[in-house]
Amino acid sequence: MDREFDVIVYGATGFTGRLVAEYLQNTYGQEVSWAMAGRSVSKLESVRDEMRISKETTLIVADSSDPKSLEAMASRTKSLCTTVGPYQLYGDSLL
Repeated sequence: MDREFDVIVYGATGFTGRLVAEYLQNTYGQEVSWAMAGRSVSKLESVRDEMRISKETTLIVADSSDPKSLEAMASRTKSLCTTVGPYQLYGDSLL
């Protein structure tokens, strides 16, 4: 099955998520199809703009307390990099 993205960075507005997003942008640019995800589209837009990440980078809203939003997000990608924490509280839903 083809997926829309190679990787989605979930938790992209946090400290570690920003580092991962910055690395993907600086290392791969648009060669790798990737998206930024988190709970708030306005925070995602702010981080994307602040870090000068391409506006072509897709932003996805998903919440760890909403399993359907996580499932919808995961179904769009080949791999998911989650930086949402603490992981022991918010990570189980993605396993």
